Amino acid sequence: MSHQLYRGKLDGDGLRIGIIAADFNREIVESLLDGALTILTDHGVARSDVTVVRVPGALELPLAASILAGSGTVDGIIGLGCVIEGETTHFEHVSRESIGGLTRVSLDSGIPVATGVLTVGTEAQALVRAGLAPDAGGAKGEEDRHRGREAARACLEMVNLLRSMKETG
Repeated sequence: MSHQLYRGKLDGDGLRIGIIAADFNREIVESLLDGALTILTDHGVARSDVTVVRVPGALELPLAASILAGSGTVDGIIGLGCVIEGETTHFEHVSRESIGGLTRVSLDSGIPVATGVLTVGTEAQALVRAGLAPDAGGAKGEEDRHRGREAARACLEMVNLLRSMKETG
């Protein structure tokens, strides 16, 4: 007896993608945004089919994603932000709530929400994950550690995976 395998593909032809990007730690998030846009266009998403929404910080990502998901104008969403650990527990709360909120939007709406929110201990780590600094030996082989690009790939794969599952449902 064989099994049926479902796997998403990196094909953005005809897809409408929303990107919610935080303004806090702007230089880092801009690089995440540039990387995500590059992956989307490289895989066939038309620039005119990408909506970019700017929010103040990572905590505002879930609400904007929820509104965008409910608008019926996107097939998938990418949330981009950067939270760098400080001297208080604020880092933990912002990280947990922003990422958890994005996950809730995906589960509640049925629309894939890829999380490209960096939660790092230092600015140096954020610069590496945003492609603004070379990795000092932490990457494995040719792995792409740019979180904006990773999130865009995940979004495309999940949109296509869910479509495939629904078609054969």
